[in-house]
Amino acid sequence: MASYARFSQFIRSPTLTLLYAGDMLRHKEPRYLGHNPLGAVMVVLLLLMVGGIALTGWMQTTDAYWGVEWVEETHEALAELLLVAIALHVVGVIHVSLRHHENLVLAMITGRKRAPAGGDIL
Repeated sequence: MASYARFSQFIRSPTLTLLYAGDMLRHKEPRYLGHNPLGAVMVVLLLLMVGGIALTGWMQTTDAYWGVEWVEETHEALAELLLVAIALHVVGVIHVSLRHHENLVLAMITGRKRAPAGGDIL
């Protein structure tokens, strides 16, 4: 079984991520069997935002932070940013699906993608 969901496999350096973003803008990005570098950034951002929403939501239930304005504002801002990030993620999935002619949603459900070709990155 492949380990494409492990952080050690899909977290890329900032340099590689920026190079991938440039390649994507030029429509020359390589196909990844796991998460591409921008997808990895999105996974980390989504996890951090959900964690922040959970933390600030919990903080609002405590005596120390009940009614504290910055906690409420942070909670609301993270929730709104999460909606934007989700929309960007969906756009990214659609873009990559069209660019590489594969159904990424189906691949997420089944865990299967077509075999790698010459320019693909495992």
